[in-house]
Amino acid sequence: MPEKEIIAIINGNPVHKNFIQNLPYNPALTGRAKKLRKAGVYSEVVFWQQVHKSKFYGIDFDRQRIIGNYIADFYIKSLGLIIEIDGESHNDKDLYDEKREAYFVSMGIKVYRITSLRVLHDLNNVMNELEKYIINTYR
Repeated sequence: MPEKEIIAIINGNPVHKNFIQNLPYNPALTGRAKKLRKAGVYSEVVFWQQVHKSKFYGIDFDRQRIIGNYIADFYIKSLGLIIEIDGESHNDKDLYDEKREAYFVSMGIKVYRITSLRVLHDLNNVMNELEKYIINTYR
């Protein structure tokens, strides 16, 4: 079996590519995804400032990525990893979130959740924990 491509080195640890091919895409959600990007939920904007333009170890993040009939907050194509920032929009949506996450997982996508409060009040630890998660999951 060929060795997986290394896409980044985080704290001396290689991070291996885990690209998920042929993800479904609903073009009817394009306008909604654009509106979500422009609306700029504050915690998402704060997180985006840490990761856009490959600032996070050269890893490329997409914001408000359409996958099937859902829009993920952030998606790392090279890892097959969704990062969800759970804020008020997720209140009283437990069943919806479970169904949505099960859909992503069924395609081999991993989902990493962070609360908006942690992004806003504990950003350094949030980023350190994301580093550790990526290292442990994709080494």
